[in-house]
Amino acid sequence: MASKGDIEELDENQLTPDSGELYLFQWLSNLERSLRDASIVTLKETQASVEATLLKVLIPMEPYPSPGRPLRNLAARCLLVLYHRGESRSLFDTLRALLKPASDIKATDKDSTRIAALWTIGELMEAFGSQFMSFMAETATIAIKILRSSASPHVRYHALTMLRKTLVSAKKALSDSLAKDIIKQMKNGLTDKALPVQRAAAAVLAIVYTPEDSVTLADVELIINICVKSLENSDQVTTQSLAQLVGHMLAATQVERVMTVTEQSQKGKKEQEDSDISTPAHIAAENTKVLLTPGDMLSQISTQFNKAHSRKTRAGIFMFYVTLLVKLGTAFVEANYSLLVGHLMTEIVSYPKNGVTRYDKLFIRKLVGALLRELIAVRMLTEQGQIAAIQDLSSSYLKRWPALMPGQVAPSSTILTIALEEVAGLLQQLGNAPPPVQDAVSAPLMTLLTHPSHSVRVNASWTLRCFCYSTPLRLPKAMLAIAESLQRDIESLQSPAAPSDIDRRTLGHSYGLAALVAIVPHRPLYVSFDVSASLLKRVSDHDVHVAGVEVEVAWTLIASLMLLGPNFVRSHLPQLLVLWRNALPKPTAKDNVSGRSAAEWKFLLHVRESALRAILCFLLHNSQLTTLDVARRISSLLGNALSFSNVFLSQTIEEVSGPSVIESTGPSIRTREASLRRRAYQSYCNPFLNVFAGPDIDNISAMQASIASTSGSFTSVWQMTDGYAYGLTTLEISEDGIDQSTTSESPRRGHSNSDSIEHSISALLRKPILGACEHDTLSLSMINPSEEDSRSFNAPPPVSSVCDAAIELFSQLLPAQDLSTTLRTISLLIEFNRSPKLDKNAGRRAAVMLNSVVAIVRTLRVSMTSHHRQSKDTLGHSQVTSALGAFLKDALVDGDPALRSASSEAIGRLANISGSSFLTSQTKVLVDHIVSHRDPQGRAGCALAFGSLYSYVGGLAAAPILKTTVNLLMSLSNDSHPLVHFWSLRALGHVINAASLAFAPFVSSTLGMLLKIYLSDAHEVEGGTLNNANIGGDLQAYPLVCHILDAIITILGPDVHDSPRTRTIVLDLVHEFSVEDDEPILVEAIRCIQHLLMFAPEHVDVPEIVNRFRRHLSSPRRCLKLAAIDALYQLVQKDALAMSRLGGDRLVEDLFGMLDGDPSIDGVRSVISSWLLQTAIHNPSAWIDLCQRIMLRINASQKVVNTANSLMDDEGQSLSASMSNDDTQQGNIAMAATSRWRTQLFALQCLHEICTLVARFGRREHIDIPFARSQGIPVNGLLVSRVPDLIKMAFTASAAYVTEIRLEGLVVLRDVIQVFCQAPDPDYPDALLLEQHQAPITAALTPAFSPDSTPEILSSAIDACAVFVGCGVVKDVNRMGRILKQLTTALGEVDESGNLTMGNFVDLSPNASGMLRVSILSAWARLEIASSEQTYLLDVIKPYRSILAPQWIASLRDYAVIRADSEFIHDASAVALDPSYASLGKVVLLPYYASSWATILQAVANAMNRSDQYISAAILGKEGSSNNGIDSATEGPAPLFFPLFGLIYEALATSSPDTSSRVDTVVACLGALKCLLDPRYSGKALLDPTIFQEFMSLSHRIAMTESAEVLIHLLTVLTTFAKYFGQYVPGGDLSKGSQSNAAIPPDSVYTHCLKVFAYTLRHSRHNPGASSIQGDLSDIAKMISASLGAFHLIASTTESVVREDIRGIGCMLYGELLKDETSEADLVTPTLPAFRSLLAVSCRPGVRERYGKLIHGLLSSCLLNVDEMRGREGLISSRKVKTNLLAAVLILTVIPPQVAVSRDVVEHLFFLISQKLEEGDQQMAIVAVHCAKTLAIAASGSELLRACVRLLLPALIQYVAKMVPRVDEGTVSEQQATSIDEVWKTFATLVSLAKDEQRSRLLSVLLPTITLLLRPSQMPPSTIHSNGIAHLLSLAASSPASFKEATTQLDSSVREVLEMSIRKAVEGAAGSVQQNMKPQISLRSF
Repeated sequence: MASKGDIEELDENQLTPDSGELYLFQWLSNLERSLRDASIVTLKETQASVEATLLKVLIPMEPYPSPGRPLRNLAARCLLVLYHRGESRSLFDTLRALLKPASDIKATDKDSTRIAALWTIGELMEAFGSQFMSFMAETATIAIKILRSSASPHVRYHALTMLRKTLVSAKKALSDSLAKDIIKQMKNGLTDKALPVQRAAAAVLAIVYTPEDSVTLADVELIINICVKSLENSDQVTTQSLAQLVGHMLAATQVERVMTVTEQSQKGKKEQEDSDISTPAHIAAENTKVLLTPGDMLSQISTQFNKAHSRKTRAGIFMFYVTLLVKLGTAFVEANYSLLVGHLMTEIVSYPKNGVTRYDKLFIRKLVGALLRELIAVRMLTEQGQIAAIQDLSSSYLKRWPALMPGQVAPSSTILTIALEEVAGLLQQLGNAPPPVQDAVSAPLMTLLTHPSHSVRVNASWTLRCFCYSTPLRLPKAMLAIAESLQRDIESLQSPAAPSDIDRRTLGHSYGLAALVAIVPHRPLYVSFDVSASLLKRVSDHDVHVAGVEVEVAWTLIASLMLLGPNFVRSHLPQLLVLWRNALPKPTAKDNVSGRSAAEWKFLLHVRESALRAILCFLLHNSQLTTLDVARRISSLLGNALSFSNVFLSQTIEEVSGPSVIESTGPSIRTREASLRRRAYQSYCNPFLNVFAGPDIDNISAMQASIASTSGSFTSVWQMTDGYAYGLTTLEISEDGIDQSTTSESPRRGHSNSDSIEHSISALLRKPILGACEHDTLSLSMINPSEEDSRSFNAPPPVSSVCDAAIELFSQLLPAQDLSTTLRTISLLIEFNRSPKLDKNAGRRAAVMLNSVVAIVRTLRVSMTSHHRQSKDTLGHSQVTSALGAFLKDALVDGDPALRSASSEAIGRLANISGSSFLTSQTKVLVDHIVSHRDPQGRAGCALAFGSLYSYVGGLAAAPILKTTVNLLMSLSNDSHPLVHFWSLRALGHVINAASLAFAPFVSSTLGMLLKIYLSDAHEVEGGTLNNANIGGDLQAYPLVCHILDAIITILGPDVHDSPRTRTIVLDLVHEFSVEDDEPILVEAIRCIQHLLMFAPEHVDVPEIVNRFRRHLSSPRRCLKLAAIDALYQLVQKDALAMSRLGGDRLVEDLFGMLDGDPSIDGVRSVISSWLLQTAIHNPSAWIDLCQRIMLRINASQKVVNTANSLMDDEGQSLSASMSNDDTQQGNIAMAATSRWRTQLFALQCLHEICTLVARFGRREHIDIPFARSQGIPVNGLLVSRVPDLIKMAFTASAAYVTEIRLEGLVVLRDVIQVFCQAPDPDYPDALLLEQHQAPITAALTPAFSPDSTPEILSSAIDACAVFVGCGVVKDVNRMGRILKQLTTALGEVDESGNLTMGNFVDLSPNASGMLRVSILSAWARLEIASSEQTYLLDVIKPYRSILAPQWIASLRDYAVIRADSEFIHDASAVALDPSYASLGKVVLLPYYASSWATILQAVANAMNRSDQYISAAILGKEGSSNNGIDSATEGPAPLFFPLFGLIYEALATSSPDTSSRVDTVVACLGALKCLLDPRYSGKALLDPTIFQEFMSLSHRIAMTESAEVLIHLLTVLTTFAKYFGQYVPGGDLSKGSQSNAAIPPDSVYTHCLKVFAYTLRHSRHNPGASSIQGDLSDIAKMISASLGAFHLIASTTESVVREDIRGIGCMLYGELLKDETSEADLVTPTLPAFRSLLAVSCRPGVRERYGKLIHGLLSSCLLNVDEMRGREGLISSRKVKTNLLAAVLILTVIPPQVAVSRDVVEHLFFLISQKLEEGDQQMAIVAVHCAKTLAIAASGSELLRACVRLLLPALIQYVAKMVPRVDEGTVSEQQATSIDEVWKTFATLVSLAKDEQRSRLLSVLLPTITLLLRPSQMPPSTIHSNGIAHLLSLAASSPASFKEATTQLDSSVREVLEMSIRKAVEGAAGSVQQNMKPQISLRSF
C-alpha cells in the first residue's frame, strides 16, 4: 500500500472475477484513509483521476464488479471527503453523470448500479444540496417515476431515500405543484405492498412536514388513518417508522404558532418548544396558540385504537403513543401527567368494547402498564415527577373508591388495578417515600383491601407491600391495623347481621396481612414478632366448617408465616402436620358416589388447594426442616390431593348458574380443580421430594394426560385470545440460554433494534395467555422484594399453570427413572402427539406438540446438570434417542419459531447425552433434509439444529462433523431467503464459538464469504423479491455477519499480527460496519472493536473511538448506550489516566448524567468506579468536585421534606446558612437540575472510595498540609484541602430523606474523622485540623437522633460518635460537647431494662432495640480498646465502668445463648433470658452480635488486664464489687465462665476467609482467655479431661497454622495456664498438685504446655522438610522470648532434677537456633535476655554437676560454631559469629561461681575475641570490643576470668593503634568512636581489677595507648580526644599514686602530649566556669 499522504492508483488488472471485489473493497478503504490524511495540494493534484475512478466503481463496466453496499458506501464517502477538502467545482458534473443511470428506467438488469447512483446522489445532495438547488426538481421527478414504475422494492426504497436526503438540504427549491405531488405519492407509498417502501415514504413525509407549524389538522388526521391501515401487515421495523411519522405529526400540533400564518423560519424542534420564551409575552399571548390541546391530540390516537380490531394493530397504535411522548419530551410528560393518565383511563381502559373478555382486559392492562411504567415512569419522570405522579394517582383514582358523594362515580376495578400497579412501581422506584407520599398512599390502600373485585384486592395488597418495604417505619402500624380489622371481620362472619360483603372484606384483609408478613424477614428491625405467633394460634382456634372464607384466610396466613423461616416454624411443625393431615385426607369410596352438589365439590377442592399453598411455602422456605420423615408425610398428602382431583375428574358435574347469578362470585369449579393440581405439582417439584416421588408412574401418566387433553377451533396457537390457547404452556424456551422470550424473532443479544418498551409491546403479540398477579394470590408472599422477579408476579391463570407445573415436575422426575420407565414414558408422549383425536383439532395438536417439546427440552436441561451419568444410560439409550430424534425432527421443520428453537436445543442436548452414533445419524438426517427439501422453514430449522449440535456436543467430540457443518452453513448462508440465511448465520456463529481454535483453517474462506454476503443485494434488509424484502425487516443479516466477524477476531487472538492480509480484511470490515447507520450492526461492531483493543490495540485509533462512544452515549437507543458503556469500561480498566486525558471530566459528568437519567444501566457505575480507583489518588480534589456538583442538586423528595422538617439547631443553622448562600445564586438552575437519590447515593459511595483509597495508599501529603508545603506540593489539589466540603456533603446527606443516603452520609463522615484525625492544623502548629470542624461534625450527626430516624441510622451515628470521641481530636472531656452526650445518654438507656426509646423514639421494636443495644455497647468497647493508646479516654470511660462491665458481659452471654442451638433456649436455668429473644428475634440479631462481639470481648480483656473490679464482679455474677472474692475459686467456675470460654473457643477453632479482621479477633480472644484462666473465674473447669484435651489440641493447631503475631499471645495464655495449673494432672486427684521430684507426669498440664513451647522454638527457623512459622522478624523474636520465658517460669516452679531437664531442653533448642545458617535474619540478639534468665534460674547443689555439663556443652558448641565460619564471608556467617560470641560471653557472665568451667574453653574464647578485634571487619570489631568489656566487668566475680582477662590486652591495644591514621585523617565513624570509648571503659575496669602493686605497671602500658589518640592542638577538640581526657582524669582520680608513678616512666614526647592535653582540659573547664560566673547577681539567702 502507498505511504501515508500518497494516493494510490487503482490497478485494473487486479479486478479478476475471483478476487476483484476484495481488492476493490480494500483499495477503497485505503483510499478513504489516504484522502483524509493527504495534504490539500496532493489532493487537488489527484482529484480528477480519483473522481474518474470512483465513477467507474459506481457505474461499472467490465472488469469492475457490481457496486454492492460496502462499495457504494465507501465510494460515496470518498467523494464527500474529496469535495469537503478539495475543489467542489466538479461536483456538478459528478451529479450529472450519476443522474443518468439513476433515471434509466429500462435497464432492469442493472439494479445494483442504479441503487449505487441513487445512494451517492442522496449522500452528495444531503451534504451540498443547498449549493445545487437546481437538482431538487430533477431528483424529485426521478424518485416519483421510479416509485411508480420500478418493480424492485430495493430500487424504489433507495429512490425515496435519495429524495429524503435531497429534501433535507434543498427543500426550499421545491415548487408547490411538485410538493403536492410528492405528498400524494408518499401517501400512496405508506400503503405500498413493500414494507421497505412504506418505511422510506414515512421518512420522506416527516421531512416534508418539517417546519412543524406548516402542518394542518387535515394532514394529521389523514396520515394517522393511512398509518393505522398499514399496521396490520407491517413488521416491527416498519411499525417503528410509521410510529415515528405519527409521533412527528402529532407533536407538531403542540407547537405554538401564529394564527395569521406567516412562514416561521425553519427552526429545530427544540427551539420551537421554547419559542414562547423568545417572543415578548404580551405579543405571544395575543396571536400564538397550539393546533390541538394535549387532550385532543391524544384522542386522535385513542379513537383509532378503539376502532381497530386485531391485536397487532392495537399494539402498533400503542407504539404511536410511545414515539409521540418521546418526541414531546420529558418536560411535557411531567407537566401533563395527570392528563395523560386520565386520557388512558377514560378513553381506552373504560371504553366498553375493550373489556369484553378477560383477555381483552389483561391485554389493555399490559399495554397501558408498559406505557406508564417502562416509558413514562422509568425513562421520563424526574423524582419530583414521580412524587407528583403518586399523589395524582392516589387523589384521582385510589381515593375515589368507594364513591361517598351522591354525584360521584367510583372508578372501575380495571382502572383501580392499573393505578395500583403503577403506584407500586413508582414506590419501588422512589425508595423511601417522603411524608406527602406516605399520606397520599397509606389510607386508600387500606380501604382498597376491602374492594369487591378480587384483582383490586390482590393488587392493593401488593402495593401496600411495596409501600411498607420501601418505607419500613410504616410497617408495624399497618400490620397491627390490618390484624385488628381481620379479627373484627372474623368475629362478625358468624353473626347473621354482618354486611353482605363481609367475606370479601375478610379475604382482602388476609391478603394484605399475608403480603406484609412476607416482608418481615427483609425488614426485621421494624417489627416485633408477637403478631405472627398470635395469628397462628388464632387460626387453629376456629371451627373450620364456618365457610370457605375462613379456611382460605387461615391457610393464606399460615402460608405467609412459612416465610419467616425455620426458626419460627420449627416449634409449630407438629401442629401444622396435624392440620395438613386433616385437610388432605385419603379419598374414600364415599367420594366416588355422585351425590354431591357443585357447591360442595367446590368447597372440598378449595379447602385442599388452600392447604397445599401452605405446604408449598413451607417446602420453599424451610428446607432444613424437611427431614426424611416430614417429606414422606407431605408426599403422601400430595398423593391424596391428586387422587382426590382424579376422582373429581371422573364425575361429570354441571355448574349451577341460575339467572340470579350475575357476576359469578368466585372462580369456576374447573379453575378450582386446576389450582389444586397446580399446587400439588409445584410442591412435588420442590427438589427435596425427588427421593420419594421415585418411579411413581401414576404421576407421570397423570401429567401426560394434562399435557395432552381438551379441545376447540384453530388458526394459529399464537393468535388465540381466549387466554387458554388449547392448554398451551406459558414456559418459554429461550435461545442462547439467555432468558428472553425468543418468540419475537430477532437477532441474538439485545433484540433487533427494539428498546425495552417496544419489546414489551411486541412480545404481547406472541402471548396467547397473559399473566396477572391475581391469578395466584400466593405470589404476594413469594416474591423476594430485593429482586423483582416478574415471572411469579405475572402468574398465568390456573388452567395454564397446571400445564406449566406438570412440565416442570415431568422434567425433574424423568431423568431419575430407570430405562424401561423412560422408554415407556417417551413413547407414550409421542403417541399422544400422533393421536387421531388431534386430527380434527389442529389447535390442540399444535399446543400438544409445543408442550411436549418444551417438556423434553427441560428434561434434558435437568439431566445435563444433575443426573448426567444416569441419564446417559436411560435418555441416551439408542431406543429412546431414535424415537425422540424422529419426533424432534418433525418439530424442527415445522414453521413455528418457538418449536424451531426448542427442538434444535433438544437435539443438541440429546446428542450430548447419547453417544457419537446419534450424532452421526442425526447429521445425516439433517443433511438429507436440506438436500431434498427446498422449503425455507425446514432449512432454517436444520441450520439451527447444526449450530446447537455443535455447541452442545462441544468442539472435541463434534470435530468429525465440523467440515460438513461449516460447508453446509456457508452455502445456506448464501441463500437469498431471509429465514434461511438469518438462521444459518446464527448457527455459524454458534459453531465458531464452540469450535474455537479448531476453526482456524476455515478463517480465510469465512472472511471471503462474509464479504460476499456484505456485497450481495439479496442480503440487504430491503433487498430481494417483494416477499423477501417484507420478511427481511425482522431478520437482518448484517448484525450476524458482524457477530461472526467478532467470533473470528477472538479465534485469531494475538495471531492477528501474523497475517497482514487477514488483518487488513478484518480491520476494513470492522471499520465499515462501525460507520453503518443501523443500530444492531453498530452494537456488534463495538464488540469487534473491544476485541481488537485486546489483540491489536496499535491498529485502533483510540481518541477517535472514544469520541464515537461518547456520541453513542447520548443515543436514544438503549442497546447502543449499553454497548458503548461496556467498551468504555474496557478502556478505563486498561488505562484510566489516558482516558482522563482524552475524555476528561466532561466524560465522567456525562456518565453521571446517564446514571441519573436511567438508573437501571448498571455498567455506568462500574465504569466510574474503575476510573475512580485508578485516578482518585492522583487528583482526589477533581473527583470531589464532581461528586459535590451532583450532591448539591438537592433531590426532589428532599425538597418536599425540607419544608416539613424544622428540626434544626444552631449548629445546623450556621451550616445550612453557609450552604443556602451558594444555593440562592443557583436557585433558578437548581430547580431544573435535581439528581435522583440513587445518583447521589453513588456519588457518596465514590467519596467513601476516595477516602479509603487515600488512607490505603498512605500518601502523607494528602493528610498533612505542613508536610505538603515542605515538599513543595500545591495544597489546593490535595484531599485535606477539601475537608470542609466533605463534611458539608455529609451534612447534606444526613439531613436527606432517603435512609440509604443518610447511612452513606454517616459513612463518609466517619471516613473523614478516621482519615484526618491526626492531620495537623496548617495555621496553628500544635492544634489538629479537625478541632475547628467539631461544630459542623456535631451538626451532621444531630439529624440521626431525630424522631424520623431509623434503627440502622441510629446505630451508624452512634458508631461515628464513638469514632470521634476515640480518635483524639478533642482530648478534654468537657469540650466534647454533644457528641459525647449522645453516647452517654444512649448508655444510660441501655442500663435500664425494657425497650430503648433513644430519646425521641416512641416505639422501637424489640429487635431494633436489641440491635441498638449491641451497637452502643460495641461503640463504648471501641473507646475502651483505644484507651490503651489514647490515655485521655480513661477519664471518659471511668464514670461509666459500673454500667459498662455488667452490660458487656451480658451481651457476650446473650450472643453465646443465641449461638447455642435453640434447644437450650427453653431451659433457662443458668441464665435469665431476655424474653425478646424468642426464636425469631434470635436470627435477626445474630448478624449484629456476630459483627461486634469480638470488639466487646477485647474491651472486656482490656478491662480485666487493668484488673477492673466491676468486670470481675460481672463475670463472677455478683452485684456490685464486693470483696474481691478469691474464695470463689474453690466453688468451681464462675457462672459466666463457660459461655465466654465457649465463644472464645469457637472463634479460635473456626477459620474465617477475611484475614485482616480475623487476626484482630483471634488476638482479642487470646487476650480475654489469658484473663479468664485466673482460678477465680475458671475454677478447675479446664482440668476436666475432655475439655483439657480439646483445649490443648486447639493450641497445637494454632501453633501449627498461625503467624508469630498470634503465637505471642497464645504463648502468654499457655504460660498463664501453666502458672496456675501446671502441677495438676487432668483427670487425676485435683485436690493436691503432683509434688514428686523425679519427673513431670507425662499427662500433666506442664507436659502439654511444654510441647507447644518446644514446637514454637523448633519451628521458628527453617527446618528442612518442615514448615517454619511466618511473621515479622520482631514478632518471631518476641515469640522466641515468650517461649524461653515460659521455660523459665516452669523451671523456676519445679524442683531440682525436673528443673534441670526443663532447662536442658530449652537450652538445647536455643542451641539449634545458634547453629542455624538458613537466613540472614538475627533472631538471637533480641532473645538473649530471655535466654539469660533461663540460665540464671538458681541451681540446687545436688544437681550442680548436670548444670555444669550443660554449660560446658553450650559453650563448646558456641565456640565450634564460630570456628566453623572461619574463611567464610557474607551476612549469614558474620551474623552467626556475632551471635555465638555474644551467647558465649553471656553464658560466662551468668553462671554462679560454684560452677567450674575448664580454662581451655575460656582461653579459646578470649583468643577468638582477640582474633575478631584484629580482623579488619568494622562491625565485628565493635561486637568484639563489647564482649571484651562485658567479660572484664564480669571478671570481678570469677577467679578464672580474672586470670584470663589479661589475654585480651594485646588485641585491644593493637585495635587502638590501628585507629591512629584514621584519627589523623578525621575519618573515624560514629560507631568506631563509641567502640573506642568502650575500650577505654574496659581499660578502667582492668585497672580496678589489678592488685595495687601491679597497677602502675598496667598503667604504664595503658597510658601511652590512650595518648596515641589525643590531639591537644586540634580546636575544637574531637569527641575521641575529650572522651580520652575524661577517662584519664578518672583514672588519675581513682588511683593517684600509681598514676603518678606511671607518668614518670613515660617517654618525654608522650608525656608532653599527655600533660598538655590534661592542662588544656583542666584550664578549659575552669575558664568556662569563670566566664559563666561573671555577669551574675547573687541573691543572698538569709
